[in-house]
Amino acid sequence: MAFLLKGARVVDPQLNLDAVMDVRIDGETIAEVAATVTPQEGDIVIDAKGKVLTPGLVDMHVHFRDPGFEYKETIETGSRAAVHGGFTDVATMPNTNPVTDNGPAVRFQIDRGNEVGLIHVRPMGALTKGSKGQELAEIGNMVDEGASAFSDDGHGVQSAGMMRTVMEYVSQFDRVVAAHCEIESISAGGVVNEGRASTRLGMFGWPALGEELEISRDIDLCRLTGCPLHICHISTGRGAELVRAAKKEGLPVTAEVCPHHLFLSEDDITDTYNTNLKMNPPLRTAEDALALQAAVADGTVDCIVTDHAPHAAHEKDCEWEISYFGCIGLETSLPLMVTNMVRANKLSYTGLVRAMAVNPRRILRLEPVKIAAGYKADLTLFDPEKKVQITTEYFESKSKNSAFIGAELYGVATDVFVDGKRVLANEVVVPGGEK
Repeated sequence: MAFLLKGARVVDPQLNLDAVMDVRIDGETIAEVAATVTPQEGDIVIDAKGKVLTPGLVDMHVHFRDPGFEYKETIETGSRAAVHGGFTDVATMPNTNPVTDNGPAVRFQIDRGNEVGLIHVRPMGALTKGSKGQELAEIGNMVDEGASAFSDDGHGVQSAGMMRTVMEYVSQFDRVVAAHCEIESISAGGVVNEGRASTRLGMFGWPALGEELEISRDIDLCRLTGCPLHICHISTGRGAELVRAAKKEGLPVTAEVCPHHLFLSEDDITDTYNTNLKMNPPLRTAEDALALQAAVADGTVDCIVTDHAPHAAHEKDCEWEISYFGCIGLETSLPLMVTNMVRANKLSYTGLVRAMAVNPRRILRLEPVKIAAGYKADLTLFDPEKKVQITTEYFESKSKNSAFIGAELYGVATDVFVDGKRVLANEVVVPGGEK
């Protein structure tokens, strides 16, 4: 079965392409891209006029909770959420139970993702055994089984010596170390940003310095070891400045930011104590959010990620201090970026595609996907004018802990193709996909 997308605005910065084109998909690959493509017998023709076609979106920081916490999310429900949000690939974090710190654990996630048949699941392996920061994990074995990168996400590696060892070892395998930057002796007990929020709400504060000091340390270790370093979920303007300086120096440093750190701040936490706003790292100042938006626009921040963190209702519907950190994000990321960055003229579609499709693939050492004949048909089609109101009923995720419930957003994924299969058709997830 072949698909012909007619009249889409095709955006692919890898080809310096931003033009209205027809794109024909035949089997697993793109067969033809041209101003006009004549349908062949049997083609399924999709009217893409007014829509934007991009290389498949990639979220390189998600938590699917499988194995061990399937009551929050599974690889199947997480895959459905990813497709619904316009993603073809995700990198899953290793804080599962047991921790993904060996080859068979990596292989389990890949195989389960293939069984579900909706997206490409690209597991990250743990840096240290059990993510305890004390003993090197089975890096080589995990690389052999398909690990896309390495991280102890959820915990910063507290020992600089251990982090150096990890980086020296990972650097041998052409993989990136994705660092959760947090000095726990500084942040311990914090539940909101230290500053106005902690003072106003009377809660233990989480200072920005705990994140910034470890960013600085890890950049220094990157300089020492030569290991590619990726800074996870950066939340402060000062953190972005450190990354900017490292890039100017020519170090192999990249960074990511989440929509909630771009478009929310500590000021959004009111006396209603909406626990869906409790994040790790916490929502910072409004000034930090604006600085991070600027860092996305100028390319200092390479990737938009969600840190998709599903939690059951009872883990969020409780006192702020004991509620779990994090929110889901796969199904709101694209609309949030379209609404708050592209439509606000803070970011071009080219910049959007670079941050949500091109750069994550490069950092994860994945094969590039270009909208040109012969390339894999992993593609995202979205309607920038389609408006959606975010409700709990909107989500395919098993969990509903979104920080953006009630928001009206533009930019809805309508169709997604993975290996040439249409896994999202007119905003509806298609199990197994149309082939």
